[in-house]
Amino acid sequence: MASADTYLETARRVIGIEARGLEALSGALDGSFARAIDTILSARGRVIVSGMGKSGHIGRKIAATFASTGTPAQFVHPAEASHGDLGMVTQADVALVLSNSGETPELSDIIAHTRRFGIPLIGVAAREGSTLLRLADVAILLPAAEEACGTGIVPTTSTTMTLALGDAMAVALMEHRQFTPEHFRTFHPGGKLGARLAKVRDLMHQDMPLVAEAAPMPEALLAISRKGFGVVGVTDSAGRLSGIITDGDLRRHMDGLLSQTAAGVMTPNPRVISPDALAEQAVAVMNDRKITCLFAVAPDGDGRAEGILHIHDCLRAGVV
Repeated sequence: MASADTYLETARRVIGIEARGLEALSGALDGSFARAIDTILSARGRVIVSGMGKSGHIGRKIAATFASTGTPAQFVHPAEASHGDLGMVTQADVALVLSNSGETPELSDIIAHTRRFGIPLIGVAAREGSTLLRLADVAILLPAAEEACGTGIVPTTSTTMTLALGDAMAVALMEHRQFTPEHFRTFHPGGKLGARLAKVRDLMHQDMPLVAEAAPMPEALLAISRKGFGVVGVTDSAGRLSGIITDGDLRRHMDGLLSQTAAGVMTPNPRVISPDALAEQAVAVMNDRKITCLFAVAPDGDGRAEGILHIHDCLRAGVV
């Protein structure tokens, strides 16, 4: 049985071979890469990605990365394309076809379809002069590189290069379109990434505990109890948030509390957050100030509170 050192040696050898392949790919990129990006940007429709076998698996990932970063894309399996799915490929689209050999027979129908209807074809292959590259409008030739399997028959380095090429294309398109985290959140509302990009306004409550500065403290205490946030906001005559009453404020004014007004007990000029700030930023503020709630007030507004955010809202949404 092989030792742990043997396994580690194999792993490092494989990663080293694939890293050299990526270096070769970086050095081999030329004007065809730029033409591919321009071709995709010129398309009115989607990027149709296709490939067979391992190239197909890589193609699915490339299509998913494109779609989540602002470039509409769809993977079409070449075998299914030959049985009706060619109807998904329109003249408004651009095809990105992957094949290490450039001679994969299952790709023939989708390649022919692009030629018949004048659909731009970007071909990616590792064999110069292959059918795919000869017929493509834009041909991207992968550099010669050693497969990491040691036998040269298992797609390893070649698929890694193709995957990296797809990532490079997606990022180039993303930067051209000035794709922002807010755009990414639109396409990726679920999961940890969606939670990290959630805004305060997505989680805040608009039914807020508020009382006027002149309100007697019994009224303020009722507002604290009814809303369940453990605080109450205090507003001036114009409706602007001028203060906040917390549990700490109540303890500091225990003597004669019920005879006072909200203005006499409140902490003035409380820390607030913009409704458009990331919820993650609000959590950082609450942790730093050791508080559990923040009122949301637009920085360019009239000073009125638009909502209230509790730390529990952030935790439930996965913002930690």
